[in-house]
Amino acid sequence: MHSVVSSKRDLPVVVGIDGSRSHPETVDLAADQAARLRAPLLIVHVWPGHYSGAFRIRGAFPTQDDGVHLLDLAERRARLRIPDLDVSTELAGGSAAQVLVERSEHARLLVVGHRDVILTRPSWGSTTAYLAHHGSCPLLVHRGVVPGRGPVVLAVSTRDGAAATTRYAFEEAAATGSRLVALHVWTYTGAGPAAASPSSGFAVARRAADARLAGALEGWDARFPGVEVERLLVHDVDIGYTLERASRRGRLLVAGMGRSGRFVELLYGSLGGTLLRQTACPVLLVPPGWTVPKPARAGRGARRPAAARRH
Repeated sequence: MHSVVSSKRDLPVVVGIDGSRSHPETVDLAADQAARLRAPLLIVHVWPGHYSGAFRIRGAFPTQDDGVHLLDLAERRARLRIPDLDVSTELAGGSAAQVLVERSEHARLLVVGHRDVILTRPSWGSTTAYLAHHGSCPLLVHRGVVPGRGPVVLAVSTRDGAAATTRYAFEEAAATGSRLVALHVWTYTGAGPAAASPSSGFAVARRAADARLAGALEGWDARFPGVEVERLLVHDVDIGYTLERASRRGRLLVAGMGRSGRFVELLYGSLGGTLLRQTACPVLLVPPGWTVPKPARAGRGARRPAAARRH
């Protein structure tokens, strides 16, 4: 059988495509990331697909040949964008979410596009939302545009294991020469801040939140001296508006993977409104404590179904 994983020991950047109208730009984003990380690119399509767009070649429903055709187009696009990139493809069967979770176990980065095609129901779709909680490697979600400028916005958590997310955000900012905006969400349940004084409960809670943010960033400026850092405290009631502005003005949003609550719902659920439309920058989600795993041994990579093998 022919293994679709490169014979090189470098872990691949894996991009999942489904034939939706945004998938060519998702392939571009994945190819750029693979080139920057000096990693091979693996393009995966799970058949039977559910798309019905212009990339089908025959019939009322997508066929296996449609899947092969889709992969051919994606591979050509990646090679045209980055001519010396090591590109391979895989046509897999089963559940798209489960297949991509399995591929994430031996990947440097997983790249997907969201399925927000109905503006009245903004959502990443069930597959991408599942990956946001269960993927083993960082997940990069293409949401319509990839800005060439603007800051990297980091959602800072003070929980254990959040250092991996912080490191990834600093690395992205350093690699792109971008400013880093470190955003921390805090909550105050007492009386309103209208008459806040330096000794009020609101002011005390805000200072405590600022101290937590400073502690979470401590030492990173020394490790990345070329990265300009701006600290930004955001009250819980303002987070929706702030994330919407960050999505339009930033080049990348970086957050931890597997979270629950309003913040993650704003990123991929139904509360975001215009936040999740196709004018938003990509989102990068990092698993807690994530480090680059050792590559799988040669010959143990994902394989094509026999009918879909290409040599």
